[in-house]
Amino acid sequence: MSDAVVMTSVSKVYGRGGGAVAALREVSVTLPSGGFTAVMGPSGSGKSTFLHCAAGLDRPTSGSVRLGGTELSGMGETALTELRRERIGFVFQAYNLVPSLTVEQNVLLPLKLGRAKVDREWLAEVLRRVGLGDRAGHRPAELSGGQQQRVALARALVTRPEVVFGDEPTGALDTMTARDVLSLLRETVDALGQTVVMVTHDPVAASYADTVLFLADGRIVDALPAPTAAAVADRMTRLGAYA
Repeated sequence: MSDAVVMTSVSKVYGRGGGAVAALREVSVTLPSGGFTAVMGPSGSGKSTFLHCAAGLDRPTSGSVRLGGTELSGMGETALTELRRERIGFVFQAYNLVPSLTVEQNVLLPLKLGRAKVDREWLAEVLRRVGLGDRAGHRPAELSGGQQQRVALARALVTRPEVVFGDEPTGALDTMTARDVLSLLRETVDALGQTVVMVTHDPVAASYADTVLFLADGRIVDALPAPTAAAVADRMTRLGAYA
């Protein structure tokens, strides 16, 4: 198994002088290709900063981030934008859909922006896998929250990205709908060999992953392979997240 993302001694500091805040402190970790990694930690532990640095959305203050062997830290903004569009998929808590576009048009947006050729067979396959094959012509306002998040997942998958990053992707969904979306993420890993990295605060969501990384004060302090919801909740309690 190759490495999807390698972070080496990554630190991220916001501000300067006495007001400086270290969001990440010398983080080194390897995220394997074809795996599902969840990232958890108390509020303010650095979870979102970790994800943003790993995905090339934010630049670390120091250290190295490599995506599939490509060093991100020295890339210009234009090159980074192209890399994110072509090699990375994103699913956020807010679905970030364009209201005036149909499901199909929203899903194809990254390809249109990159002026890339549309593979109609792959588009149909992606829509089928996320359960929206019969909703391609609908607009977001005609869909439930769960369906809108499925559109966001399809949009993240349509470019065949090396990694899909999720930032609390089920945070705005009810329990049953969240379970459906998490099962879809799990399926993309198992059936398509997709790599998924997901930040979450929910032990049940984290239990869908292969491994859970725990952050505290900007550092990775623990890792839990083959997680269960109960084991994740116990680790989080010990970190003081639920105190």
